[in-house]
Amino acid sequence: MTSDVIVAESISKRFRAVTALETMSLRIAGGKTTGLLGGNGAGKTTTMAILLGLLRPSSGRIEIFGLELERHRYELLPRMNFSSPYVDLPHRLTALENLRVYARLYGVRRPEVRIAELAEALDIGALLRRPVGKLSAGQRTRIALAKALINRPALLLLDEPTASLDPDTADWVRSYLERYRTESGATILLASHNMAEVERLCDDVIMLKAGRLVDRGSPTELIARYGRHTMEEVFLDIAREGARAQ
Repeated sequence: MTSDVIVAESISKRFRAVTALETMSLRIAGGKTTGLLGGNGAGKTTTMAILLGLLRPSSGRIEIFGLELERHRYELLPRMNFSSPYVDLPHRLTALENLRVYARLYGVRRPEVRIAELAEALDIGALLRRPVGKLSAGQRTRIALAKALINRPALLLLDEPTASLDPDTADWVRSYLERYRTESGATILLASHNMAEVERLCDDVIMLKAGRLVDRGSPTELIARYGRHTMEEVFLDIAREGARAQ
């Protein structure tokens, strides 16, 4: 897949007197992992919520897989999924019950088979019978990732996918995401504060600041453009001193 999976034209979002997202246009290529970076309040969560159809933009137009999101939301959502440590699963349900619910919501065929596949792939078999509320933050992150993959999404939106994971497990999850993208041809939009993760996983990076798109390029291109050695140094330059307007 090489064509643009997401095309957003002049989107913005205002909450009364507060502008969370300035007028912004972007294209996200299919089959790639694109990073969405910025400090707190930069507009990452707002952008993802708009792309998921959870928020309606104040202005602008969005196409996903060539279909207008506003008109074809219920046709598009089964092909998408997301994960965020800030959107928790129901605590009283076990991990297995949660995954069964989401499998039904997404119309997954043979859900028990799919859950077993994910349990093995993500090493969560021992967690399935435990209430989500009794799991550690890192364990909940892994269950949330399983939820995000339950329908084999062609477009996967991830917000801090390795938050709260120990370094070994985080590295293992990154490897799994790389394999999933390669084997499925999926498109991944990744919001992360882990710049080493961004350098490893992302083909392209979108830099946001105060609701505006301020720069874009591959990690290698951005590092060279700012005369730095790492994406963390680039991030700090943009966060502290401003950036080139895109």
